Amino acid sequence: MSGIQLNELQALDIWRRAIVASVRADAPDLSARQMALLLSVYLTPPPHTVRGLAQLMKVSKPAITRAVNRLTELELVRRKTDEADRRSVFIQRTVRGSVFLREYGELIVSAALGETEGSSDGLPPRY
Repeated sequence: MSGIQLNELQALDIWRRAIVASVRADAPDLSARQMALLLSVYLTPPPHTVRGLAQLMKVSKPAITRAVNRLTELELVRRKTDEADRRSVFIQRTVRGSVFLREYGELIVSAALGETEGSSDGLPPRY
């Protein structure tokens, strides 16, 4: 890491500013579970299955399935049948998902650098 020192309010304000910037950009509105799943698919080594993601995130398989359904509708991930075991389905990255996360990462960096709405010290005005 770069040795950045943040307190809880500064961290939360960076998160807030990144989310506000995402809303302004009309990005897909993902739940925390959907975002966690998407990040898990993109930031952990494949292959990814519903069962494996459920174990990784310590949530139920139906909860993962619902999140995958939504992310698939948005074309941020895709399902692919395992050719070796047709009963198994892999959850894979998409170009659209890669672009979405790259842009979201840029929003977070901009928020951390104070380039988005709010004060440059990372604190809301009332602090």
